[in-house]
Amino acid sequence: MYSYIGKRLLVAIPTLLIISIFVFSLQKLLPGDPVLAMAGEERDPQVLELLREKYRLNDPVIYQYGYWLQGVAKGDLGVSLRTNQPVLTLVTEKLPVTIQLAVMSMIFAFAIGIPMGILAAVKKNSFIDFLANIIALCGLSVPNFWLGIMLILLVSVKLHWLPASGYQPFFEDPWRSIQTMLMPSFVLGNALAATLMRHTRSSMLSVLSADYIRTARAKGLPEMAVVLQHSFRNAILPVVTVSALLFGELLAGAVLTEQIFTIPGFGKLIVDAVFNRDYAVVQGVVLCTAIGFIAMNLIADILYVLLNPRMRAAL
Repeated sequence: MYSYIGKRLLVAIPTLLIISIFVFSLQKLLPGDPVLAMAGEERDPQVLELLREKYRLNDPVIYQYGYWLQGVAKGDLGVSLRTNQPVLTLVTEKLPVTIQLAVMSMIFAFAIGIPMGILAAVKKNSFIDFLANIIALCGLSVPNFWLGIMLILLVSVKLHWLPASGYQPFFEDPWRSIQTMLMPSFVLGNALAATLMRHTRSSMLSVLSADYIRTARAKGLPEMAVVLQHSFRNAILPVVTVSALLFGELLAGAVLTEQIFTIPGFGKLIVDAVFNRDYAVVQGVVLCTAIGFIAMNLIADILYVLLNPRMRAAL
């Protein structure tokens, strides 16, 4: 197991290096000059030149990348060109918000998608199966921003059940924090539940037609035991991989949802950084997102091995 994890980590290193090259190269193609945005309206030529020297913007791109990569290796993601704050500080401020939103969204996705997928597979071609597929199609089709606005109008404006927007840090007021996150989490979890439902249904259908399932039923086992203990335990393996990828997407930030509900997460941070030509923040956030994706893939691989005895035996 440890050698398997070590091999996966070794593969992650060149992957991160390639991602960093692409991010650093592509953000240079962004229109505009960040120094002009920093200098304000007067834009004194001497001030512009001093700022370019300070942030090494006059150096060749390859040297700029080398300086940045050297800093990353030391845990320094640079300094924001707009706020003059360390990028690592900005990331650590926004990361708990994004993690909380992602975790609560996945809870909604699991609670809705997996039971629906199991029921749809067990009741194949029935009304329940048809209804579950319709709900999944609606979840994939309805835009998040529209659903968010409708929820604000109904739940907050009309019924006054939950706050319409804003964010409260969890450790300052846990209940208030959960209240502010319920609607955005449901909006994101609703779309993810549709994906999980379809994967769960497909995986369950392939397992339910296996010979060992027919044998279990022939032995007289209760249907609940056949479905949950024998079928779902084997059908969950592809769902684990999909769930890890979906969680990684959430860590990247849900831009529209965060904007609608005024949540200061990764999505809002990177959008503001792109509009302000804040190269250091863009690079830092994308790099942290890539690390999150790789970490979730590694966790999915480990869970896959733990849940699959055949893979454990092969290692």
